[in-house]
Amino acid sequence: MDRDLSDDSVVDLSFEADSPLAPPAELLETLPSCDWVLQGDRHQIFFPPSETAGRPQEQRCWSSFLEHRVPVVTEEVAREALLSFVNSKCCYGSAAAGDLVILELKQQNLCRYRLETFSESRISEWTFQPFTNHSVDGPQRGTSPRLWDIKVQVPPMFQEDTRRFQVPHSSLVKECHKCHGRGRYRCSGCHGAGTARCSSCSGAKRKAKSARRCLMCSGSGRRRCSTCSGRGNKTCATCKGKKKLLHFIQLVIAWKNSLFEFVSEHQLDFPGELLAKARGETLFKDENTTVYPIVDFPLREISLASRRGISEHSAALASRARVLQQRQTLELIPLTEARYWHRGKTAVYYIYGTDHQVYVVDYPERYCCGCTII
Repeated sequence: MDRDLSDDSVVDLSFEADSPLAPPAELLETLPSCDWVLQGDRHQIFFPPSETAGRPQEQRCWSSFLEHRVPVVTEEVAREALLSFVNSKCCYGSAAAGDLVILELKQQNLCRYRLETFSESRISEWTFQPFTNHSVDGPQRGTSPRLWDIKVQVPPMFQEDTRRFQVPHSSLVKECHKCHGRGRYRCSGCHGAGTARCSSCSGAKRKAKSARRCLMCSGSGRRRCSTCSGRGNKTCATCKGKKKLLHFIQLVIAWKNSLFEFVSEHQLDFPGELLAKARGETLFKDENTTVYPIVDFPLREISLASRRGISEHSAALASRARVLQQRQTLELIPLTEARYWHRGKTAVYYIYGTDHQVYVVDYPERYCCGCTII
């Protein structure tokens, strides 16, 4: 039998929003008077406090750094690197690596500049959760602190993380906006009846062109509603049946590591993305709250890249994050082009990085599914 739909303790909220469009006015009043701007409907971004100037720039002499030299790649080293690379590939044969004739080795030492800026940004958002009759840390217990005055444990430098904290004294209990404090709402699948039209016979009680009654609904034309399991109503998903919600301000802190990289120019046909991952010899490392551009470096493009990277990070983070630490490094990356001859053809492969990684495009002895690729 259909349920009585006149019970005013259950309302049909199928078309209502899952959350209100704005936080309660009382909640906004608990915010401290600090410099914040509204972002959309629920978020506020809090500008970081201004920082004091860092240490003055130091003069550096680059002649000692340029004395660093990586070992020269000899023909023996080049062949061993290729053999090691080939042995790590299941479809490459090692005979060609041992037989090919190395004609020429061209070695270049490239400089890679890297700037890392570790920053902290703070955004507040209003949120809510079912109220479970626990104590409420509301404005009656004091004034909420300014967002940048809340002390938290900072993760290790240059390790990204995101954490959420409940702002002290910002909680407020309100009636659930979804079920209007009833804890449940009428099922939208059966409109509170508890039963729905049988999908097997479409409510006809019998199968089409059959005198027998429908076995799925026992000839009633209706079946128990699968949405609410025949109860006619569902527990409010917003308040979990608690009828009330605890609203509060949530502080979202994001620690991010911004990266700027630049590799000096070279004349070889070598993919740049591999140089970004290559292992190099460290020439210079500078880590502090604020670092300054490298000046008077023999390669002018490195000095320009350092200045550009620091300027870009400063412009991107100045208004929305606080810089906690910066680190800039300068590395020397060896890159060698090996031109070889094999069975009447000449080709090249590359040895790069201090650990002698290999990049080769057309290796002469490759296999696929047991067949030689000609």
